[in-house]
Amino acid sequence: MVERARAAGARAVVCIGESMAAATRAADLTAANPGVVFSTAGVHPHDAASFDPVADLAAIRRFVERGAVAVGECGLDYHYDHSPRELQRRAFAAQLALARELERPVVVHTREAEHDTRAMVVEAGDAGVRGVLHCYTGSHELAEAALAVGWYVSFSGIVTFKKWEDDALVRLVPDERLLVESDSPYLAPVPHRGKRNEPAWVSFTVSRVAAIRDSDAAALSELTAANTTRLFNLPVGSPLPRSES
Repeated sequence: MVERARAAGARAVVCIGESMAAATRAADLTAANPGVVFSTAGVHPHDAASFDPVADLAAIRRFVERGAVAVGECGLDYHYDHSPRELQRRAFAAQLALARELERPVVVHTREAEHDTRAMVVEAGDAGVRGVLHCYTGSHELAEAALAVGWYVSFSGIVTFKKWEDDALVRLVPDERLLVESDSPYLAPVPHRGKRNEPAWVSFTVSRVAAIRDSDAAALSELTAANTTRLFNLPVGSPLPRSES
C-alpha cells in the first residue's frame, strides 16, 4: 500500500493512531518506512469513556517522543454518542492541552458537535495550538472559526460522492489552509467507492477538489502537499515518478 501511494506521487503518508493500540501499529509502520510514513497518537471520542488522563496522556507523550507528528485523532462525536458527551469533552480538552505543551498539531474529528467543537478549537487556537478539522463536512461557521485561529480544513473522498452538495465549503478554505486526505480504510473516492480505501487514491479527491475550486489538479496537489508538510513539520523529499497503471 505504501509503495502504491509513492508510485501515485505521494511524498508521505500520515498514519492516524486513534487509540493506543492503533498508535502502536502506526509507530511500527513509521519505523518500517522511515521518511515516508509518519504517525500520530490520540484517543478518539468514541473511546472517551475509557480515557485515562494519566496513563493515556503519558502514552501519547511517549509516542511523540518516539516521533509522532501530531496528537489525535481526537475530538467530539455527538452523532453516535458512544461515550458520554462530558467525557468526550474531558478527553478532548486534555489532548488539546497536551498538544499545546508538546507543540504538536491536533487532528480533530467532529460530528454534530458544532458548538462545543467551535468553543474548544477557538480557545486552543487562541492559546497557540494548531490543527486540522479532518474529513470535514460540517458548517461554514465552524470552518471559518477554525480558520480564524490558524487551523486547517481537510476534505476526503466524500466530495466525490453524488450526495455531496456543498462545493461552497470547499471553496471557502483559503489555499494556504487546505488539506486533502484518504481517511483510509474508509470513504474510498469515486470510482473506487465501496472498496477498502487507500492513500494512493487520494489523487481522485485532489482532482475533484481542484475542479470545484477551478484549479489545476497538479498545482493543487503541490499546494496541499506543501500545506501538509508545514502543518505536521514533515521532513519529506520529492515524490517518486507517477506510475502509468
